[in-house]
Amino acid sequence: MSTELTANKTGTPSARRRWVPRIAVTVFCLVALAVVYWTNLLLTERFTESTRNRAEVRLTLYAGNLISELQRNSIVPQLLARDPELIGALNSVDYSRSTLRLLSFVDEIGAASIMLYDRDGRIVAATDRNRLGEMHQDAAYFSDALAANATIFTTIRRESGGYAYVYSRRIDASGTTVGVISVEVDLAKLERSWAGTTDAVLVTNAEGEIILATEPRWRGQDEATALAVQSAPSAIERAIRATQDWSALPVDAYVRGEAVLRRELRVPFQGWTIVSFTAYSSVRERVNGVLALEIMGFAILLTFGVWLSSRRTASRLVFFQRESAELRALNLRLQREIAEREKVEKTLQVAEQTLAQSSKLAALGEMSAAVSHELNQPLAAMKTYLAGARLLLTRKRPDEALSSFQRIDDLIDRMGAITRQLKSYARKGADAFEPLDTKACVSSALAMMEPQLKSRTVNITRTLPSEPAMILGDRLRLEQVIINLLRNALDATKGVRDPKIDIILAVGETVKLAVRDNGPGIEDLDALFEPFYTTKQPGDGVGLGLAISSGIVNDLGGRLTARNVPTGGAVFEVQLPVLQEKVEAAE
Repeated sequence: MSTELTANKTGTPSARRRWVPRIAVTVFCLVALAVVYWTNLLLTERFTESTRNRAEVRLTLYAGNLISELQRNSIVPQLLARDPELIGALNSVDYSRSTLRLLSFVDEIGAASIMLYDRDGRIVAATDRNRLGEMHQDAAYFSDALAANATIFTTIRRESGGYAYVYSRRIDASGTTVGVISVEVDLAKLERSWAGTTDAVLVTNAEGEIILATEPRWRGQDEATALAVQSAPSAIERAIRATQDWSALPVDAYVRGEAVLRRELRVPFQGWTIVSFTAYSSVRERVNGVLALEIMGFAILLTFGVWLSSRRTASRLVFFQRESAELRALNLRLQREIAEREKVEKTLQVAEQTLAQSSKLAALGEMSAAVSHELNQPLAAMKTYLAGARLLLTRKRPDEALSSFQRIDDLIDRMGAITRQLKSYARKGADAFEPLDTKACVSSALAMMEPQLKSRTVNITRTLPSEPAMILGDRLRLEQVIINLLRNALDATKGVRDPKIDIILAVGETVKLAVRDNGPGIEDLDALFEPFYTTKQPGDGVGLGLAISSGIVNDLGGRLTARNVPTGGAVFEVQLPVLQEKVEAAE
C-alpha cells in the first residue's frame, strides 16, 4: 500500500511541474558552460590568427621601409660622382668648398654621412669634419670601388658593436680615376622606429649575423645566441603559465621572459632576412573580456527566466485578453473591408460598361475619320475634273471632256477600292500582294496629284532609277502612301517663298523612296505617327494620314521614318524590301 501511494505522489502533474524548472536550469547551465568553452577555443584561435596577420603586415612594412631607404641612397653616389664641383676639386686639389658642398647634400638626402676620398684613399672632404685627413686606402669600400665601375655596398662592423652601411663609387674625369665618393646609409633611424613598437625586430645578413636589431646586445650574433642572452623562464614557470591559460598558445620563442610569435621575411637585398617577435599578451586579455561578457549575459538570461517563470500565469491571462480583443478588432476590419470590396466591385462593373460603350464610340469615330480622310482626295480630284469638263463642253471640245469623264470614272473605281480596302484593314493580310514597280507607283501618284500640283507653283524634282524598283505589295495602298507624303509636302511648303519638293527613288539592298520639302520642319518627331496628331488648322486634316501610311508600310514589310534637315525642311523616307528572284519566279 505504501509503495502505491509513493508512486502516485511522484507521478502527479504537480510533481512533474516542480521537476521541469530544475531540469531546465541544469540544461541551461550545461549549455552555458559548453558555449563558454567553445567560445574560448574559437576566440583564442581567431585572435591568435589576427595577431599573426598583423605581425606579418608590420613585418612587410618594415622590410619595405628598409628596401626603400637602401634604394634611395644607392643612387646618391652615382649622382655625386658626376658633380662638376667635386670633380674640379679633385683635379685642382682645392677642397676648401667641398665639405660645404657635401653638407648641403646630407640633409636633403637623409644620409648618415658623405665622404670624399682622393686617389690615395685620404678623406679630403666629409660631413664629419673630425674625419678629415684619415687614410682608408685599405678599406674594402674604397678598394672595391676603385676596382669596379659601379656602386659598391659594404657593411662595416664598428668597434662600438654597431654597423655602418656604406655605398661607394669611384669618380672618373677624362677617363682617369681621381677619387671615390661614399655615402653612409642611416639605418639607425629604422631601428629607433622599430623600438617604438611592441615587437622585437632583427635583421640578419646572408651569413646569419644580426646587423640590425631593436635589442643592442643582439648585434653581431646569430639568432639562437641572441635569444639565449635574454632570460627565459624556467620549465616550471612555463608550465604554471600554461595551466593558467584556458588554452595553450603556440609559443615560438621567449623574449624578455615572455612568450612570443616569430615571423620571418626574406629581404630582396644581398640575402638579408628580417625577423619579428610579437607578444601574445593582448590575446588572453581580449578573450577573457569576451568570456566575461558571455558569462554576464547567461547570468542575466537565467535571472530573466526565473522572473518570467513567476510571471507566467499573469502573462498568459493578459495575453489571452489581448488576443481576444485583437480578434474582435480584426473581425470588424474584415467586415468593413468586405463591404468596401463589394462596393468597389459594383463601381467597377459600371465603369467597365461605360468603358466598353466609349470604346465602341471611339472605334466608330476613328473609322469614320479614316473613311473621310481616304475619300477626300479622290473627291477633290473629281471636283476639279468636273469643272474642267464643264469648261471644255462650253467651249465645244467634247473629246477632251470625255477624257476628263474617263478620269472621273477611274477615280470612282479608286473610291470603291478604298472602301473595300478599309473593310479589309482588320485582317491586314498579304493575300493580295503582287510584284509591282515602285517607280510606276510614283508616276501614278504624281498623275493623281496633278490638279493640286497645277494649282500652285512648286518646283518638283524627281530622281528615279533607270531599272524597275520591284517589290512585293499592294499597288493601291502604296500609291495611297505616296499621295499622303506628297500632300503633306505641299501643305508644308505653303508659306515658303520658293517651294521645292524632291522625290528620290533608289534601289540597293532595299527600295528607298524619300520625299523632301523645304518647309519649316517637324516640331514633335516622337508623336508624328500617332493617330489624330496634326499641326494643320482645324478643318484641314484630322491627323490620320501618317498613322495610316505607317501601318501600310509596316504591312508591306518596310518602315516609314521622318527627320528634320539641318538646312531646313523635313524628309520622309520609305524603306521596302526588294523583290527577290526566287519570290518573283514563284509569283
